[in-house]
Amino acid sequence: MAKPASRRPAARSSEERTWASLRSPGLLTRSVILFCLNVGVTVAMQVTSTGPQTIQKAQGDNVTLECEYTVGPSDTGELDIEWSRVSPDTTQKDELIISYTGSQKFVHGTSLAEGVDFAAADPSQGDASITIVPLTTAHTGTYQCKVKKGPGVDMRKVTLVVLVQPSAPKCWMEGSETVGGSISLHCKSSEGSSPITYLWKKETAGVLPPDATQNTMTGELLIANLSQSSAGAYRCEAQNAVGTARCRFVLHAVLPPNRSGVIVGVVVGVFLLIILLLMFIWFLFCLWDKRRYQKKVANELREEALKAPLNRTPSRFSGRRSTAAYSSVRSASSRTSGRRSPDSWLLGAGPENRYSYASELPGRD
Repeated sequence: MAKPASRRPAARSSEERTWASLRSPGLLTRSVILFCLNVGVTVAMQVTSTGPQTIQKAQGDNVTLECEYTVGPSDTGELDIEWSRVSPDTTQKDELIISYTGSQKFVHGTSLAEGVDFAAADPSQGDASITIVPLTTAHTGTYQCKVKKGPGVDMRKVTLVVLVQPSAPKCWMEGSETVGGSISLHCKSSEGSSPITYLWKKETAGVLPPDATQNTMTGELLIANLSQSSAGAYRCEAQNAVGTARCRFVLHAVLPPNRSGVIVGVVVGVFLLIILLLMFIWFLFCLWDKRRYQKKVANELREEALKAPLNRTPSRFSGRRSTAAYSSVRSASSRTSGRRSPDSWLLGAGPENRYSYASELPGRD
């Protein structure tokens, strides 16, 4: 008896193989996920902003901290948005600044809340970004945006650094502007957030002299050998991450004076000074000698007057002669010394006064 022929399974068509593969649980799940991602369907709450995580701004400017989000189909709860500044101390609470819940905006009473507002008129439409106007150094910190719509929740952190622009620097010079000497130009800003870099440039050519070196941290430009080609206008720029300020200095190159001429001038000046000093000494000596001679003549005339016979009773004629004698003595003394003789008061005195004076003289009885 012949054996029945073995039956082979019929070959499956391509459609049957496709459906069989789709019925596999793992492959089906992966296909659904890929399809959802391709068509842009979000499976849960997600913050989609991809801006910089660290923002540097100048004091007085304004800034927008981005926080755009999308809601998943399963997120059916009430929308809740919170912006807070993260405390650097992990043991302290974060500082809540502004929030949106129940279709209402709430600004919390902190020092940072002034000038803070949502960028969009309706934050529930997918944009929870905030703006801060104007910025101060107190706004520096790390901010966190938290968006929640139950059961989905997502958050994003942004670090804000508020810097102060350099103030207008002061330019000055140390040293002498004499050709061949060494000078240093300095540039310094009194205000500004560190680090501040200083850069010197020459306005005319834009290139510094070959023997010049500068320190960009201290703002010093050193010119070791000043020449006439080094003279001109120089500009210093003080710069940090948020701004630039400038100052200007005009450098001169003065030729040194002729040393031989200076030496000759000093010698001539000293010689003239010596001559003037000798003339002054000679003048003082002449003045002293003249006064000594006048004093000697006055003493001699006084002695002659005292030797006159004053002890006799004067007659009218002798009184006249005595008066005439004294008048001549007084005239001679006045011509000699220009001053009155101490005995001149006797010339106009009467006989009684003259006899009284004579009796008082030494050696008179």
